[in-house]
Amino acid sequence: MTKRLSATPKSEDLAAAIIGGDRRALARAITLIESLRTDHRAEAADLLDRLLPAGGKSVRLGISGPPGVGKSTFIESFGLHVIGQGHRLAVLAIDPSSKIGGGSILGDKTRMSELAKHPEAFIRPSPAGDTLGGVARRTRDAMVAVEAAGFDVVIVETVGVGQSETAAAEMVDMFLLLLPPAGGDELQGVKRGIVELADLILVNKADGDLLPAAGRTASDYAHAIRLLRAATPGWTPEVRQISALTGAGIADVWQMALRFKSATVVSGQLARRRSEQAKAALWNELSDSLLTVLRADAHIAQRLADYETQVAAGKLSTARAAQDLLNRFLARPQPEIQT
Repeated sequence: MTKRLSATPKSEDLAAAIIGGDRRALARAITLIESLRTDHRAEAADLLDRLLPAGGKSVRLGISGPPGVGKSTFIESFGLHVIGQGHRLAVLAIDPSSKIGGGSILGDKTRMSELAKHPEAFIRPSPAGDTLGGVARRTRDAMVAVEAAGFDVVIVETVGVGQSETAAAEMVDMFLLLLPPAGGDELQGVKRGIVELADLILVNKADGDLLPAAGRTASDYAHAIRLLRAATPGWTPEVRQISALTGAGIADVWQMALRFKSATVVSGQLARRRSEQAKAALWNELSDSLLTVLRADAHIAQRLADYETQVAAGKLSTARAAQDLLNRFLARPQPEIQT
């Protein structure tokens, strides 16, 4: 029987409930993980430590693509197929943030209605906030939570595609780039950088009147990726035509994901990639945390407005202003950190 939570659960109780399959506990945990409150951050860190041993066993897929390409339709079609193969699927969908309320604008549960109703699926839309890279700041931590809850396939859906929409590739095993049938100038609009990160390129909407255009787009990209260095050593990226609407090619995508997982496990590349991703995440966390502490320092806050004014007026270089602020911060007595 699933363990129920008290009104104010401790991290130990919350972790046990998540591992026991309590979906409400999982949703509550991700809310805690995403919180910016100092007390919540400490509780979330303790929770994640407890969940880590139960995680790490999923197939992690990142999906990016330009707006309107059909990412949600693809994820729903793909997700229902994966569940039909006996798996449990979690979707961490990153939506653009409202400038007014700060929350998600699009709401992926409304765009994946069939998948959202399935008992073996868990969909969590999160606002991108101010984070660059197409993912929310705590997406990686949320991944730990859903894996601990027993979801063995995790999809991270990014906001869109562009020069900064690449962070998802740095936290997943396999990165999929979804593209519409296009050509000429439209083809050039997709940045080379994100194409280089792709382990699999999928040309969606390969049905009806768009089928010929999809074929041309797939051919163009197939030729283009031959000139690029593969994102994953030992794996040659491929280009496939699919239709999320009709389901054509969806089963092949899952088989390729399984082949990718098998190949990278055997070669040791998967373990190396996850290890490097964990170390990179540590440095990102340090950077974000230091900035948060710096901005919260009352003495620095008093000086910051003056420095901003001088920089804006061209009276002080950004390098000098940053160095002076950092020196002031480091010179102040620092509170003892409790471990």
